[in-house]
Amino acid sequence: MKNKELAKRIKELRNRKGFSQEELSEKSGLSLRTIQRIENGETEPRGDSLKRLSAAFDVNPDDLIDWTVLEDRDFLTSLNLSALSFVLFPILGIVVPLIIWISRKDKIRNANEIAKSILNFQITWNIVFFIGLASIMADLFYETKSVIVEGSSFLRHLIWPTIMFLFIIMYLYNVALIIVNSINIYNDRKVFYYPKFRFIK
Repeated sequence: MKNKELAKRIKELRNRKGFSQEELSEKSGLSLRTIQRIENGETEPRGDSLKRLSAAFDVNPDDLIDWTVLEDRDFLTSLNLSALSFVLFPILGIVVPLIIWISRKDKIRNANEIAKSILNFQITWNIVFFIGLASIMADLFYETKSVIVEGSSFLRHLIWPTIMFLFIIMYLYNVALIIVNSINIYNDRKVFYYPKFRFIK
């Protein structure tokens, strides 16, 4: 492989990871001058240098040599649609996209950004869902009653349909976001998942 080709790949991967040359130097243990020479195509990393760069980028040395950033809208759409697996079981909405993302991490343009958006939203959604579910289970198990509904069977009967309605809304909202964002990806537009906490940065 020509120095220029590998140099371009290393520079692109560094930019995708958000590292400056100084940060890459610190993470890899290579001197700043060595990083500059590699990215300018003046030298090709081999042996220990290649291993150090691979470790800094969290990829295998072979992956670094073979790595290219591809445009693959079909993969991104599939990655996004894979979150629909939450319908079968909520946690699957996290696990399935995570597995798909890891399989092509850093090899598909925008895959990291989209995957992180999906996963952060699904994790947030799951937390809210399971907190709600746990509250219901606690109410069923301990037969607790709030001050508002205590002694009022009418309000007590209203609370369960309201909770079920809210769960249905949560599911529909999740499905709608996935479908809308799949269309956005297909049309080369930015994905939008809200609300979400940044668990994966």
